[in-house]
Amino acid sequence: MQKKDLIVAEHLYEKGDNSWCLFIGHIVLEKVLKAFIVRDRKITPPKINDLVRLADTSNLVVSDEQREFLNKVNDFNLETRYPDYKQSFYKICTKEYTTTYLDKIKEFYNWLISQIR
Repeated sequence: MQKKDLIVAEHLYEKGDNSWCLFIGHIVLEKVLKAFIVRDRKITPPKINDLVRLADTSNLVVSDEQREFLNKVNDFNLETRYPDYKQSFYKICTKEYTTTYLDKIKEFYNWLISQIR
């Protein structure tokens, strides 16, 4: 399912809908991290969207750099969902900014998938 969501993010990117592209990117990582919690901890994942907390709840070992990245991607969830943040987020979601972060989201997604054993 996450792979299909990643394709949706890419379609949004191609259409220039940058903020929603990054929001869907957040959802992709959230779903994979929750899958690791189910697999590794045998519990229902918490009903949270914080990627760092989800990574901490799983048995994944993430570097400080990866944690920093996940913390940044958390902004894409908050800033897309809440009206107070939307306008400022739209402004920073340039093509270059979105390209950078979509590439990083795909890279992290691929790393997560490589951790499945």
